[in-house]
Amino acid sequence: MDGSSNKALSIANPSESNLTSTVLDQDLRILFLTAANPGAGTTTSALVLASQLAQMSSGQVLLVDASQSATNLTAQLNLQKERGFRDLLFSTGTPPLLQDCVMQVSSLPFDVLPNGRHVRGNEHLTAERLSPLLDQLGSRYRFVVIDGDAVYSAADTLVISTQVDGVIIVVRSEDTRWEVAQAAVQRLTQAGAKLVGSVFNRRKYYMPKWLYKNL
Repeated sequence: MDGSSNKALSIANPSESNLTSTVLDQDLRILFLTAANPGAGTTTSALVLASQLAQMSSGQVLLVDASQSATNLTAQLNLQKERGFRDLLFSTGTPPLLQDCVMQVSSLPFDVLPNGRHVRGNEHLTAERLSPLLDQLGSRYRFVVIDGDAVYSAADTLVISTQVDGVIIVVRSEDTRWEVAQAAVQRLTQAGAKLVGSVFNRRKYYMPKWLYKNL
């Protein structure tokens, strides 16, 4: 699907540590970004990483919005009415096809899978639900970057973290206490997640540059 009607997204060079070389060296394909606490800049970091991977690798890259936040990437790109991640996981009956959910947004060098329009009731994300979808995404894309919620914000975070090749934790320098970050890392590790790196986010604003300019 084509989301070319959306505003152009210009991604500046990141101030965070560049994890692209680590990802390429270790041949990690499916990556999940989370944070110790909300507002750390996970979405911005996911956008930067997906952009860098698309520029430095020959294969296609997909950015998945798995965040339940009201200000997630799907909302920022105005894709709330599009089917996506939740529809592929939780739709009753015949689920939509992946190609009907993936979006091509103008100016982005990678595809986007929105969060979706399916309304979750008491449905819980499980490894059994998630694993087949990740296998499908991994077979179609060279890299899959998943933007998720903070460790203590959603139960989905621990489930996703155990099903991917690597987890990257984003830390906001101004207000993430080291005790909180340490506890988040410990919780991920105890759940069985493979931590491959961290992003120390020093930026004052944590929204995409194009969105900040248009406020």
